Amino acid sequence: MEEVLTRWLGTTASLRTEIVAAIGLVLTFGVSVHVLLRKRVVGAAIGWIGLAWLAPVFGTLLYLTFGINRVERRARRLKRRPSQTIDETPQPSAHVPEAYHALDLAVQAVTGLPTVAGNRFELLRNGDEAYPAMLAAIGGARRSVALSSYIFRDDSTGRAFCAALKAAQDRGAEVRVILDGIGSGYFFPAAWRHLRRLGVPAGLFMHSVLPWRMPFLNLRTHKKLLIVDGRVAFTGGVNIADGNRVSEKPDFPIRDTHFRIEGPVVEHLTQAFIADWLFVSDEELEGEAWLPRLAPVGTVTARVVTSGPDADIEKIATVVLQAIACAKESIRLTTPYFLPNELVLNALSLAAARGIAVDIAIPRKSDHRFVDWATHGHIDPLLKSGVRVWIDEPPFDHSKAMTVDGQWCFIGSANWDSRSFRLNFELNVEVYDVALAQALEAFIATKFQTPLRLADLDARSLPVRLRDAAVRLLLPYL
Repeated sequence: MEEVLTRWLGTTASLRTEIVAAIGLVLTFGVSVHVLLRKRVVGAAIGWIGLAWLAPVFGTLLYLTFGINRVERRARRLKRRPSQTIDETPQPSAHVPEAYHALDLAVQAVTGLPTVAGNRFELLRNGDEAYPAMLAAIGGARRSVALSSYIFRDDSTGRAFCAALKAAQDRGAEVRVILDGIGSGYFFPAAWRHLRRLGVPAGLFMHSVLPWRMPFLNLRTHKKLLIVDGRVAFTGGVNIADGNRVSEKPDFPIRDTHFRIEGPVVEHLTQAFIADWLFVSDEELEGEAWLPRLAPVGTVTARVVTSGPDADIEKIATVVLQAIACAKESIRLTTPYFLPNELVLNALSLAAARGIAVDIAIPRKSDHRFVDWATHGHIDPLLKSGVRVWIDEPPFDHSKAMTVDGQWCFIGSANWDSRSFRLNFELNVEVYDVALAQALEAFIATKFQTPLRLADLDARSLPVRLRDAAVRLLLPYL
């Protein structure tokens, strides 16, 4: 009897092993097929397939959580994708300088949008200048207010915005607010709850505690938008939090740059918000309250470029590459995080090799230590090619701006990293204007005090170099 029981237990264990092995093989095969059909980046595809074969269950769970782009699938159920414009009818572009005809054509092909003339831009520094202008605009709203922010804190600054939005709604304006489901707080952000208590329509972008509905770290809306009556807009890098009020000396001050915009290009910004609100709430915003007729108010030519992991994947990165290729004299940029992929690094290196003055300003210390480490492990090819990299001293500056030849600028929410270029929903504005370009170049040049040299990178100890190189391997997700 004992021998029979032993044999039966052995057979059962062997059967369980075979069943587990079969399940693992099915999971591995399923992940491999999905990766081969869906993943365009060869390195990522090899990594996911390798992980699935080495650890079938763990690899499959990790791939289901982080590897699948669910935004595209969810977006198919809606009339528009979150980063897609509303009006897809081809329209003629406004006149741009002859030297930029090729760039204009390329960006129109990428975005499907024309450049529009007759705009006015005002540069605002930090929350000290941006918040009063934004609150004054909300205070004058009569028909509509659209606000989207990655970070919206329930601090004194956030509460001031909540009160202004409620007052605008009480005056009869239609108000809609989008907060990112992660940036403003991981679990039911306090500012979102505050707005809901006030009766202000507010939506959380891609928010769910269920990992199969929303990977916690990826696919965020990083846009910063405020549009009042469809006529005045604000965009740039400024979030809504006390830390941006630099003059009040917060514990961790965050310098930043924002822009007040008027003119026909505001319609592009409104279209982007309308698409996002539709994605968040299934409500389509229509009518003159949101999309009034806009007359020219200035001399600036501009166009909005949206980017996201859905229909607009890597469009901002593509525009950056086009602009680098068209540069004749200079490329200047500032960014809080600098971890672009090899294509962008090579484009900047080639620009420097053909005699273009390429200057990049990055912070000495950002608010993400891992990003700083990875940057040090990633940036040496640029220094070897002649690109000048400058260290911006504290306090931390969250500004993002790029200029080419003192005539063309690229401003907005996108950082120079894979998260912004590929994973986040971002919004930038392409601007053809000498005055704004020169103002931005003067601002960026104030950061050209401390150069980063190859000798500085070589002076790192071996443990530090190993740490930086290891963290760099996380580049696609930092």
